[in-house]
Amino acid sequence: MADKRSGGRILVDNLVAQGCDRIFTVPGESFLAVLDALHDTPAIDLVVCRQEGGVAYMAEADGKLTGRPGIAFVTRGPGATNAAIGVHVAFQDSTPMILFVGDVARGDRDREGFQEVDFAAFFAPLAKWVGRIDDARRIPEFVARAWSTAMSGRPGPVVLALPEDMLRDEVETVDRPRVPRFCQAADPMAVGALMDLLKDAVAPVAIVGGAGWCAGASNHFREFAERIGIPVAVAFRRQDAIANDSPVYAGNLGYGPNPKLVDRIKAADLLLVAGPRLGEATTDGYTLITPDHPDQLLVHVHPDPEELGRVYRTDLPICADMFEFSELCSDWEEEVIDFSNGIEAHRDWLDWSTPKPSGARLDLASAVAAMRERLPADTIICNGAGNFSGWWHRFWHYGPCPSQLAPTNGSMGYGPPAAVAAALRCPQRQVVAVAGDGDFLMNGQEMATAVRYGANLLILVIDNGSYGTIRMHQEREYPERVVGTDLANPDFAALARAYGAWAETVERTEDFAPALDRALQEQGVKLLHLKTEVEQITAATTIAKIREKARR
Repeated sequence: MADKRSGGRILVDNLVAQGCDRIFTVPGESFLAVLDALHDTPAIDLVVCRQEGGVAYMAEADGKLTGRPGIAFVTRGPGATNAAIGVHVAFQDSTPMILFVGDVARGDRDREGFQEVDFAAFFAPLAKWVGRIDDARRIPEFVARAWSTAMSGRPGPVVLALPEDMLRDEVETVDRPRVPRFCQAADPMAVGALMDLLKDAVAPVAIVGGAGWCAGASNHFREFAERIGIPVAVAFRRQDAIANDSPVYAGNLGYGPNPKLVDRIKAADLLLVAGPRLGEATTDGYTLITPDHPDQLLVHVHPDPEELGRVYRTDLPICADMFEFSELCSDWEEEVIDFSNGIEAHRDWLDWSTPKPSGARLDLASAVAAMRERLPADTIICNGAGNFSGWWHRFWHYGPCPSQLAPTNGSMGYGPPAAVAAALRCPQRQVVAVAGDGDFLMNGQEMATAVRYGANLLILVIDNGSYGTIRMHQEREYPERVVGTDLANPDFAALARAYGAWAETVERTEDFAPALDRALQEQGVKLLHLKTEVEQITAATTIAKIREKARR
């Protein structure tokens, strides 16, 4: 007969059984029994954050890096609602993640007690599954199911509510072994049909990244694409789907793509989409590739059958794990026609991604060029939402997967906490957080977490005194009628030093490279405060040009 254990102890034991080695949290009284169990569990590293948004972002980033669920613990009510944004990122980014929420006692439900929220209703649109464990004896069952659900098919977030009195119950139960990631093998007949379509194609293009994409899938697909010469574009913020030094890498879709790549997608007679959902950002509002895509054949490969045919008419749907599909393609023995457009597309991308001085006082394109000269190829770049990210999306050359952590749901405040998670998970790699001024102040307090846990990372704060993306749209729709987008900012370098980080302020292009060199010689958290001009609103245009175009 098994010994009796508290629900908190059973939960922690089953986290260990599933391979959990790190938890991100802001502690709450609703799960004290779990915290107590963690006191005697050296196998799990507990990372205590400063706000639940940072907790959820870090867990999501950790899931991206490992391919197994990132784990977050928050308390009920405010804790859960603060963490919701990270759950939404995990959902739209197809990232495995589990959010555990301490909840009111079972006998107090439905009274609108202190911080009570109906989590099933609240998280239902944001998660793959929302569960509640009312019986401590079923904790092993729920944890195993959560792990499997988060990883299988289209990966995503799971939310489990934990009544605080259930966690104190002393019961007997049997732990469950580690669950594997269940995946669908690629059907050789379907892949054979794809090869036949490629033989008849004249100008095919592949678009990759997304659900279930991993380093193995990246390597195998690169081998296949290079062998047949097909251009490989990547979905929005999936620029590490294959290493950018591949001779067939064609660049990224999303906001501000290379016009030549856009033309190539429009002219393609066959689109091989492996992993992406073809969402709004990747397809420019479902216009670059329309749901019916006349005159184009669409081969859509996705690990979740419910995604195939959901939005797009699909000529050849293939339900398969990305690694399994890519491996079968790379091992395909039959000859396939060689295409020359892959090399041409890569040449176009190299020209597009080569920084050209803008004349700005602090030219961000030149700053990215200096970073490319100094940082390792496997540097992990982390960013949230904002026009500032466009310089890195365009000019940075991403290395092997995973090397880009960026939310496809356009969530601000993601970069610094994601960088903390990356620095802790990959201490041997260079990690850089790139954040706008408005973006940074949404989760910049996680510098305290980074310093506490000895994270080694570089933060770049791009400060133009504005919510720049909204200012751009504002000028386009209502030129010169600026309201609600100007910001009054602190001295970010002084703020970083207050947290215990090394920091400098940079205001001119010629000062950036020397400051970067000094930062790279430091250990721990480094911050460069880059003071830019709002006039250079994106990597491609200025406010004056937007106003001129709006008046026509």
